[in-house]
Amino acid sequence: MAAQRSATAVLPPPLRVGLGLMAALAALVVVVLGVLYSGHSEPGTVDGWIQPAVDGVGPPWRYLALATDFLGEPVGAAALVGVTVTGCLLLRRPRAAVLVVAGTGLAVGTTKLLKPLVGRTIHDGHLSYPSGHTAFATALALAVALLATGRLGLGRTAGTSLVLAAALAAGVAMGWAQVALGAHYPTDALGGWCTALAVVPATAWLVDRVADARWQQRR
Repeated sequence: MAAQRSATAVLPPPLRVGLGLMAALAALVVVVLGVLYSGHSEPGTVDGWIQPAVDGVGPPWRYLALATDFLGEPVGAAALVGVTVTGCLLLRRPRAAVLVVAGTGLAVGTTKLLKPLVGRTIHDGHLSYPSGHTAFATALALAVALLATGRLGLGRTAGTSLVLAAALAAGVAMGWAQVALGAHYPTDALGGWCTALAVVPATAWLVDRVADARWQQRR
């Protein structure tokens, strides 16, 4: 029975220590960047290196950036979550479906809580740190990668590599779109990426704990 629960866990046992450490480091980065840019309304040093090469792209890249940005808007995000949850249920992975909803929701919710606390602004006083769009895309990619890791039975090295690669790809794509459209500074995108890296593994661990406890109660 323990082996069965491990097989359906959204946070595979071989990945727990590594992703736990990654989550702690990511949370630290979110806090450090938040303190560094608290109350700022100008790009930082790192932003100054990256932003000129990305901001204000023209066609056809701007169209790609707009399409990517749409996936982080309420309608696009809801559609992505709905499709992903449906896929999880068809694969008979209800825990993964819960993680998709809870992980993305908590990641975006955390960015909304942090924005007024940090108070960093861009373009006419819009709160910018951390990027909610980047957090959403990264969180969704993490949830899907964790599901794939469990389904494929990957070990610690392969599983961790897949999870990090998926998170990096999603974070870079959405982060690029946000900077290209002038909606965020590059460090805002980094903060959003790290927010998802901190929130999703913790959420996955909590989903497993609650599901296992309910299973024990039914026994």
